[in-house]
Amino acid sequence: MYYVLNTGKTFEQACEALNAAVVAIPFGVLHVHDLGATLRSKGFDFAEECRVFEVCSPAAASKVLAADMHLNMALPCRISVFTEQGQVKIGMIEPIQVLNMLSDDPAIKAVATDVQTKLSQAIEQAAQ
Repeated sequence: MYYVLNTGKTFEQACEALNAAVVAIPFGVLHVHDLGATLRSKGFDFAEECRVFEVCSPAAASKVLAADMHLNMALPCRISVFTEQGQVKIGMIEPIQVLNMLSDDPAIKAVATDVQTKLSQAIEQAAQ
């Protein structure tokens, strides 16, 4: 259900590498949520780092939405760069798993498979 890789890069290097890898597949980075900074700014003691990248392929999203508009609530895909006990990690919840829970439509499964393949490649590239 989770696809997570460790990387020897620093947190900042991993974030930069992920951004470049996502653009190269080619997907767009819609927004980056800095959860660590947000929690700390609200007074919470949060020692880890965590940025969530919202990423999207307009072609894939349009196919999903054409098949079932309710699936807008599962979009866009998210990839996180985070630290856990000193280790920098890059990961996602697998799109196939998410969309399979929500739809039995073979067209949706095909799109989810393609998206997962591309996002896994981006994560692998960013982690190297």
